[in-house]
Amino acid sequence: MRATRLLAGFLCFVIVFAPSMPAGACSDFAKAPHSRWTIEREAGAAWLVTPCGDKFFSIGSNVLDGGDRKDGAGARNSYTWSSFYPSLEAWARATRERLIAWGFNSAGAWSLTPERIDLPSTPNLELGRNARFHWFDPFDPATEAEMLRQAERLTKPYRGDPRRIGYFSDNEVGWWNGALFNYFMRAPAANHTKRRLIALLREHYGDDWTRFAADFVAPANAASFDDLLRSEGALAQLRPGGTGIQAVRRWTGVVTEHYYRLVRQALKSVDPEALVFADRLPIYYDPVAVRAMARHVDAIATNYNVDSPDGWLAPYFFDGLRQLAPDKAVLITEWFFAAHENRSGNVNNGHLMTVNSQVERAAGAAQATRNFAAQPDIVGLHWFQWHDHPKGGRSDGEDYNFGLVDSWDVPYAGLVEALKQANREVVDIHRKAASRRGRLPVATTAMPRADIVVGDRSLADWPKPHALVRGVESNAGEIPFGEFYLSWSDAGLGVALIAMDYYDPQILAVDDEFPLGEAFRLELGVDTGTGPQRFALHIVPPKVFPKKGAPAFTARLCRIETGGDCATVDGAATSYFGSDQPRITAEMNLPWPALGLERAPTQAVKLAIGAVAFHRSRWMSWGGRPLDELMADSTGWRRLALGPAVQPSADQVEPRFDR
Repeated sequence: MRATRLLAGFLCFVIVFAPSMPAGACSDFAKAPHSRWTIEREAGAAWLVTPCGDKFFSIGSNVLDGGDRKDGAGARNSYTWSSFYPSLEAWARATRERLIAWGFNSAGAWSLTPERIDLPSTPNLELGRNARFHWFDPFDPATEAEMLRQAERLTKPYRGDPRRIGYFSDNEVGWWNGALFNYFMRAPAANHTKRRLIALLREHYGDDWTRFAADFVAPANAASFDDLLRSEGALAQLRPGGTGIQAVRRWTGVVTEHYYRLVRQALKSVDPEALVFADRLPIYYDPVAVRAMARHVDAIATNYNVDSPDGWLAPYFFDGLRQLAPDKAVLITEWFFAAHENRSGNVNNGHLMTVNSQVERAAGAAQATRNFAAQPDIVGLHWFQWHDHPKGGRSDGEDYNFGLVDSWDVPYAGLVEALKQANREVVDIHRKAASRRGRLPVATTAMPRADIVVGDRSLADWPKPHALVRGVESNAGEIPFGEFYLSWSDAGLGVALIAMDYYDPQILAVDDEFPLGEAFRLELGVDTGTGPQRFALHIVPPKVFPKKGAPAFTARLCRIETGGDCATVDGAATSYFGSDQPRITAEMNLPWPALGLERAPTQAVKLAIGAVAFHRSRWMSWGGRPLDELMADSTGWRRLALGPAVQPSADQVEPRFDR
């Protein structure tokens, strides 16, 4: 194995050396004693550990593969090494040198092998897809042997190479609970997995068809569990008002436990020195799936769509992973920023983080880098991707300015310079991450004054560290699935929500009008001194989902009247701009007259806030009381002072709370 120059001149800020190891111990991976990577914690912060024993924070880029290798790539405006270099090897050498100069030290998914790119690497194997686990018949007895056979084949180029950190088993499986339930409900009776599903339903409902029928609208030809097994191509849909979603969620747990067990078993059998990261979660996670995953992975791999253009990361996302999988490290396997101002002609045609200018892109990406590093469980972050998408989009239509370089191999100078500086700060920030968390406020006693623009589709104008409501809890056995922000101004009371929850368009038996009782909803109780009032902001899905693009969910605000009726709130402004369901982002302003006042109050107000997931599958509230109980008892609402004005902020490294 040829020696690598990977870390020369770079070790001082990317690797933290164990006291017993000489500086530069693994600057030549050819001298590594073995290929085993591990994970350790020091002062509460998680680190990858190289085969030489050095602590390592992985700062990588995805898609280091040389670009489009099909004939006619240049004519398609598609990035390809052959347009700029005499050979793929020359491209790899130059790209590695540029990455190191910009503070990167790793190759993420869809990259050349570590032997060719000469960087510590985390290949994506697509193990489940190759073994036909997903969307076929995962409980077929032959699946286990096929997973092992594919693992042996797919890991062959990487085994024994000390630059191979570990493996992604698949990419963005998602574990969409409704889709997973529907797919196998449609399967024929011969499908082993369909049989497993019907067995679960029998057990869940005590083999009582009447109980099942109270929660589900069965196919027309089904009047028993035996009929349900024999039905093919038909759905059993949730009955509005029922609790069938809990059976759907249990099914997710059964399938994911099976998948992660087979993944670990197969990968550790063929390459025991590699870390198992499993599938890369798709900017969202199902807590049932993560609980199953935690028992079988060395670290959790997740993609992430930054929550605000200024680089803010929603704390609940990482707090939830910590609760579901205590002590597990997290690798950010894909994150990105795009700008409408770009040189490749990208139109940025979807829901992923996009800003207007390259200046905003550089600033937001740099702040997000620092914020990621401030999370003690994170052991690395991999940018998506090396180059822009081709003008007109890639084959699946995705068309984004994600590149560190444009389609002509020219770097976005402002972006790479900002990332270079942020990357140099990563290790120092991360080293202090756990102690910094201990200094964060544990309770919310005041809300900041802030002039929020509802309708700008952004939370960048929020003073987020100060507006964040701390102390949100969920029902037993669950984790908070979002977070709330509160502010005030002369215009009224500001409320924002960042959350995640999945809605499947075929799981609910619904007529022309979507039942609000099945919607995701934020609930708010307010008493300004004129008596308690209740409000609900419903996130309502469209009746028909488009074949392409994101579905257009809408926000419907109600004043909850006696008897539960939904009344219009005069003068209120609402905006739903979820990055893409299942990520949910919304904000609203309730004018003071709607709260019984002519102008902003001069004294504290009493508030209660919480949310209920789609189909009432789980809830969360400030303080942890069940929502119905909390909203009915205004004596338990919390008193919040109206604090001074605070400037918008996304700083999660050293947020100041003395202003």
